[in-house]
Amino acid sequence: MEGYRERGVAPGVVLWSSGGAPGTILPDGCLDLIWNGRGLVVAGPDGAARFNDGGGRRHIGLRFSHGRGPALLGLRADELRDTTVTLAALWGDAEARELTERVADDPAGVLRGVATATPPGADERFGARVFGALARGRDVAGLADDLGTTPRTLHRRCLPVFGYGPQHLGRILRLQRALARARAGTPWADVAAVEGFADQPHLAREVRALAGTTPTGLLAG
Repeated sequence: MEGYRERGVAPGVVLWSSGGAPGTILPDGCLDLIWNGRGLVVAGPDGAARFNDGGGRRHIGLRFSHGRGPALLGLRADELRDTTVTLAALWGDAEARELTERVADDPAGVLRGVATATPPGADERFGARVFGALARGRDVAGLADDLGTTPRTLHRRCLPVFGYGPQHLGRILRLQRALARARAGTPWADVAAVEGFADQPHLAREVRALAGTTPTGLLAG
């Protein structure tokens, strides 16, 4: 069975393929448009880890980070949080059928065209700035000041773009940074200190809450 592969095709957009093996999907603040071999589905942003059985079929998809997906697909991320729905349920049968038929003939090529169809708009530029700042570890209050707004308004603006507020997105992105450091060989105690956790037990609680496992289990997976 083919393994997982990905490559960037546009700012904030990755084209990926998978052989359909089962596995746990960690939250990453992203939204996906997926060809599953039978049709197109949209996987909304996950608030925590979820298990995917893979279906035993090859999947090809676009992963939209930095808030690009909602604007490109014409939907709100918070209406899709923790769920996967058919594209037809979001766009209507006629419009979804037209894209689905084209994707069926050339999944990678047509999906790549979707990713590059339009340049980022204002909401996408906002999403990219917020995502980038939080990915670097910026605190929410400081980010709101940088944007000339309040934390409450920032939260409201983030919901349709990311599916959740900046506080939760920041937690998810901090988990991603922590995992990357651990995979590079940094001990978990040092990871906790560098990434701003109160201590290693605090890191372990965050791993349990967001990934459903222990730090050791997360690294092994």
